[in-house]
Amino acid sequence: MNKKNLLKALGPGILFASTAIGVSHLVQSTQAGEKFGFGLLWAVILANFLKYPFFEYGSRYANATSTSIIDGYKKLGKPVLWVYFMITIVSMFMVASAVGFVTSGFMQNLFGIKSSGATTLLLFFVCGGILISGKFSVLDKLIKIIGIVLLISTLIAFVMTIINGPMGSKPLFEGNIFPESDDGIFFLLGLMGWMPTALDLSTWNSLWTIERIKQTGYKPTMKETLFDFNFGYLVSALLSLCFITMGAYLLHGTPETIPNDPAGFANGIVNLYTKTMGSWSYILIAAAAFSIMFGTCIAVFDGYGRAMQRTSELMFIHKKSTSKKQNSKMYTATILIIVIGSFSIIELVKTTDFGIKGLVNIATTLSFIIAPIIAVFNVILVRKKHIGEHAPPTWIKITSYLGIVFLTAFSIYFLVHKFGG
Repeated sequence: MNKKNLLKALGPGILFASTAIGVSHLVQSTQAGEKFGFGLLWAVILANFLKYPFFEYGSRYANATSTSIIDGYKKLGKPVLWVYFMITIVSMFMVASAVGFVTSGFMQNLFGIKSSGATTLLLFFVCGGILISGKFSVLDKLIKIIGIVLLISTLIAFVMTIINGPMGSKPLFEGNIFPESDDGIFFLLGLMGWMPTALDLSTWNSLWTIERIKQTGYKPTMKETLFDFNFGYLVSALLSLCFITMGAYLLHGTPETIPNDPAGFANGIVNLYTKTMGSWSYILIAAAAFSIMFGTCIAVFDGYGRAMQRTSELMFIHKKSTSKKQNSKMYTATILIIVIGSFSIIELVKTTDFGIKGLVNIATTLSFIIAPIIAVFNVILVRKKHIGEHAPPTWIKITSYLGIVFLTAFSIYFLVHKFGG
């Protein structure tokens, strides 16, 4: 691969990693280590492996057809597009509010702001303003720099944590690898629901791949597109293991817990680093953690904005193409709807015992339940009849079939356990 051309292709995979590292890693993986030690390590590894094909298919389809995988859903029939539309409507407010809630906590922690409402309002106003003004490309460059800082910091903290050894009295492997309580089971499903992120976000890979081609004017080869995606996915998977290890070593079996309020939660996460790296690193880590969550928040708003814009075009506008001005208006309207809806949900739950962890668990569990539907759609669209010679190799196909069985089985288990007694 030509290095110059490869650099032009890089971008969507890093955006994917930024989106994943946010809630599923900083929140869910750390909590998994805190609550269960290494008891749920199998779930993190299995989810990363078995969900890989479905995310990869988003990038693969975009490169092969020069269209988003959402366009592919329409080719499968309008009912399929309607199903995706309804899934997105249901999930986007919960997911965006969960990410926004977490990000506002890191913002409060970094800048010492006491009012969570004012922080969230400011955060959403800034995120929405950046996207509506079309300045996301600038932030995209900053996300790459910030992501490198957090990656290096996490790896250093991880190595030092391993060297120092576990701080708790409980063994890291307590024998039971499957939770017995209802809360534990729901946490497990939520953990897998967003590991590495929600499966319906696989459409974003294709949208960002198409946008990157427009941005650079360069159409990458399939190898270059998949290299970009695989790099981001590998980084995301590696960091999930780092965070569950830090949670297990530094919190499991100790009297310390991560608070439920946003600012306290953020402070607890940042303190994981300072325990191993020293108090001098607090501001650096607090800034890096907020920055990556800020990037995640904007990426989530942008991803849902683009997905809803494209879905609405295909469903409701009966033209082969729409003007740039019309696209801009639809995108702006979608971003405003997401901002207002998500902020409203946060205001409803922030003063309750439900709190940040409850909101995240609901959003992640919802993502897991709807995942099998998206998985099946993506598998159908990467067959030879749709993308020809670019169809995935046999090992990825087999992995995707196993993934569908895995996702479906656990979704059924959840529904039976929840509603069937």
